[in-house]
Amino acid sequence: FDFDTVFADDGAVARASARPKRLYPLEEVEQIRAQAMAEGERAAMARIEAQQAAALSQIAQACQAALPRLAEVAHEHRVGSAELALACGQAIADAALDAFPRAPIQAALDSLAREIESAPRLVVTAPPALAENLEALLSQTAQAIGFAGQIQVRPDPAAGRAAFSLDFGDGAARFDPVAAAERVAAALQEALAAEGLHAAPLIPGGDA
Repeated sequence: FDFDTVFADDGAVARASARPKRLYPLEEVEQIRAQAMAEGERAAMARIEAQQAAALSQIAQACQAALPRLAEVAHEHRVGSAELALACGQAIADAALDAFPRAPIQAALDSLAREIESAPRLVVTAPPALAENLEALLSQTAQAIGFAGQIQVRPDPAAGRAAFSLDFGDGAARFDPVAAAERVAAALQEALAAEGLHAAPLIPGGDA
């Protein structure tokens, strides 16, 4: 056998053959360099993608944790908006009643034209301030809708502001703006309570 390195009895190197140097062609060097760069880029992209996935997971968890509170805020906003709209509507209705206190009675007669056209008498009960000079006005309205019966106006001190009742024998109709406002407010509160935190999705296609 021929050994590249020969040692003497004392352990010293007696002979060492020179190792041949390997020469790499330029094309092979470029190929190795390109392969190393590609592997480095793949490793770097893998680390970046892992970091992005971890960050997105943290963001998703944070959003999921915040959704219940966002639902509460949205519900509070809906309640506040509804109450504000109700208050504005009530203020407008009060102003309209102050400006046109007899308009609701005239509108009621118009809507009840078919029901009262054959009645012999129409009894209108209203608070004294509203009942004053009301008979002449209602006579004009009754004539316009074809009611030929007798109209009798009865002042009622216990009646609320702008409240009235129409009694035409076979039926009756009553209107009390205060009670009507209370019913609207109660219906609104019931709707909001039933809606709760499940009204509209905070995210389109998702749950509230």
